[in-house]
Amino acid sequence: MRSIRTSAPRRRGRRGVVAATGLVAALALTATACGGSGDDKASGKPDATASQAADGDAGKVRIPSDIADKLKEHGIDVDRWKEGGWKDWDKDKWLSEAKDFVNPVIEGLWKPERMKSAKEADKTISTKDASADQGVSDPEPAPVTAVPEKTPYHENAAAVGKVFFDSPEGPSVCSGTVIKDVNHPGKSNLVWTAGHCVHAGGNGGWYRNLVFVPAYNDLGKSEADLTNANPTEIAPYGNWWAEWASTSNGWIQGGSQTGGAGAAYDYAVLHVKPEQGAKSLEETVGAALDVDFSAPSAAEAGRMGAWGYPAAPPYNGLQMFKCLDTPGRLSLSPSLPTMYRIGCTMTGGSSGGGWFRVLNGKTVLVSNTSIGPTDNTWLAGPQLGRDAEALYQNMSKSYGGQ
Repeated sequence: MRSIRTSAPRRRGRRGVVAATGLVAALALTATACGGSGDDKASGKPDATASQAADGDAGKVRIPSDIADKLKEHGIDVDRWKEGGWKDWDKDKWLSEAKDFVNPVIEGLWKPERMKSAKEADKTISTKDASADQGVSDPEPAPVTAVPEKTPYHENAAAVGKVFFDSPEGPSVCSGTVIKDVNHPGKSNLVWTAGHCVHAGGNGGWYRNLVFVPAYNDLGKSEADLTNANPTEIAPYGNWWAEWASTSNGWIQGGSQTGGAGAAYDYAVLHVKPEQGAKSLEETVGAALDVDFSAPSAAEAGRMGAWGYPAAPPYNGLQMFKCLDTPGRLSLSPSLPTMYRIGCTMTGGSSGGGWFRVLNGKTVLVSNTSIGPTDNTWLAGPQLGRDAEALYQNMSKSYGGQ
């Protein structure tokens, strides 16, 4: 999760989750069911063999000809890439433009131990940026203690998972959500996450080896109990590699390690495919959420819930948590869209995790975790309006049927 450094003293108290009203209860129930009803509902425990690479295939790189050509265009040796050259980060050849995303499958790369070693992509922005235009920002919310999601996750929050990727600093992790594809109903391969989970922003480019793992650590086991865990307990639906990724121009141009103007546009959508297998992500998982692109104001939005896998202390990234709260406004600059802000104690690793609200009796994704303070008392996420919807529609129409 990206962090904001603020001058406010660290809060020592923690306010628990507000007692559920009818709306909060509906949010929790519907969101944790991930919209699964009728044809969308998974039946029983997921297929234990889905998308699991055989040990003999570990490290095998599949580079389609079009991706190989794109690598060559940037002066990258395809054979060296296959032999581990993807670990070399030549900043002069960092693929940064929107059209430059490449993510060839490396079968067996993301094994359970490598997943557990991934670190949260924690970054900071300045106090000056955080305190800008406070006249539009609502008072800082009281912290809401994150609570664990019920297990098994594939029955309670099947659409929520973890996004893994490699950065110049090594294996990294965020959170993400399976979303519906309006142009390919029932067969979506789309995942919503944060822009900073796929692209480094204005001073960098696309991260590598992006995969989505829905219902990660399905039974919510502890680190000690995972020592002898079956691989399908770690990745019950297997690993889903991003064939295509899109994030906003606002993030690509304005995002940075100090936050910058990109935070208000910090969202992304992935089109994924299974490491092994043929069914779509939605068919495999049995759940997906619609996205609400109406960008309601904080006052209009009502209660929201944020889901994710916090990885920075006191969490370790192995269990799924959630926070429920009424959003307020956070303004980083008069020239930027206002963001939503809720009280929540989730830390780095929860970035990209979906924010849900109830709209017309149905749970929809309305934002994603983007930034938070160093004392981990609240989270902020972008409003998803016309630009976000255009990004989504372009991904769906261009790549959704592939």
